[in-house]
Amino acid sequence: MNLRSRLLWGLLAAAAVGAALSLLAVQWCRVNGWTDPDQHLAMCYSDFALLYGERGLADGLFPFVDDVPDGQVMEYPVLIAVVAGLMAAAVDLIMPGSGATDARTLAFYDLNHLAAVACWVGVVLITALSTTRSRRRDALMVALAPGIILSLSINWDMWAVFLGGAGLLLWGRGRPGWAGVLLGLGAAMKLYPLFFLGAILVLAVRAGRIRDLVVVLITGVASWLAVNLPFMLTQFDQWATFYRFSSEREVSFSSMWLAFTWLPLDGEGFSLLSNGLFLICCLAIAWLGWAAPRRPRAAQLCFLIVASFILLGKVYSPQFVMWLIPLFVLALPRVRVFIIWMAVEAFHWAAVWLMSAKITSGGEIGGGHHLIEVAYGTGIAAHMAAVIWIMVLVVRDILRPDSDVVRAAHGGEDPLAGTVTGRQDVFTLPGRGQPARLRLQW
Repeated sequence: MNLRSRLLWGLLAAAAVGAALSLLAVQWCRVNGWTDPDQHLAMCYSDFALLYGERGLADGLFPFVDDVPDGQVMEYPVLIAVVAGLMAAAVDLIMPGSGATDARTLAFYDLNHLAAVACWVGVVLITALSTTRSRRRDALMVALAPGIILSLSINWDMWAVFLGGAGLLLWGRGRPGWAGVLLGLGAAMKLYPLFFLGAILVLAVRAGRIRDLVVVLITGVASWLAVNLPFMLTQFDQWATFYRFSSEREVSFSSMWLAFTWLPLDGEGFSLLSNGLFLICCLAIAWLGWAAPRRPRAAQLCFLIVASFILLGKVYSPQFVMWLIPLFVLALPRVRVFIIWMAVEAFHWAAVWLMSAKITSGGEIGGGHHLIEVAYGTGIAAHMAAVIWIMVLVVRDILRPDSDVVRAAHGGEDPLAGTVTGRQDVFTLPGRGQPARLRLQW
């Protein structure tokens, strides 16, 4: 067995260990069911179990296809609704009947958990293929990440992580058309893979690869429309629920805006403020990408954009850490930093569930004192500080490319540069030792 085969089997073995640990982490709920407040106290809550009974899935209603009663609309993008509907249909085949019985709920949960594990294995392999050959062992961090083990089955996020990662890999392999298709599908599952297009825009403009940028944008929009347009035309109210909900929902779940709820703003007001600041961050990242002494790596820009979105969002659900983990491994594969970050995220994860247990128990759990609130607030602050710290390290590597370990292992280049590999800059902004340059070409 050659070195490449041993590495592949090692990554698969590590992913199998991670998958087993993710199942062990939720075993209490699999045995005892998903009921409040016990599921929060046992830290094994899952939207799979909750939504199966509360969104008509257990009664044979297919999201965005069947008319549903008020309160049973899936508040998610199209592809999540489709996946949920197909999984519910699979349960109906395995266990004919109706209603969210314990057995049927467990079957729905297990099918979704298994699918999430399959996506996770795919992400591990994609991460290995997205870096230089000598650093493919870095994908072990994805295979054994505590942030993934603990939060894999909270929601369908791993599907989007897989699609986004595959799209980024295809861009790195010089396939802009297929990259756009995968990123468009990823955005139809969760919004954040859309932000990868921002990194591609910065790199393509700097290198003068406008044609490739146009191809990515057109195919991305086309694939997003291909899965969204049928539901927009037939069930617009259900389709639009996600976008209305995202705009109108109040600040919650570990958002930095919890510290500013005294402001005279409703959910839409905080959305405007959050989106405005995120736009400013994106402009700053674009400036960095065009003014840096060398073209930043694609993974570095993607990490900065997604991290900014997470920090400024109205909600930070525990599973959102999965969005960043593969990007971290590609942007800043430093084990010590990773271990510290994962320890912080694990603390935040535990504090979230303790706070949820207190709320769903009506204050009976942890009542009479504020230790849980203190832990929750500390977890939010620590999580934000850790992400900002990593962002600073990524920016440092962009400004000092000689300190970038991935670039050093890949002959000074970006393994995900794709069609911009080896291209001369045609557009730059004045920066650290970098003159302004503009030479338009296609």
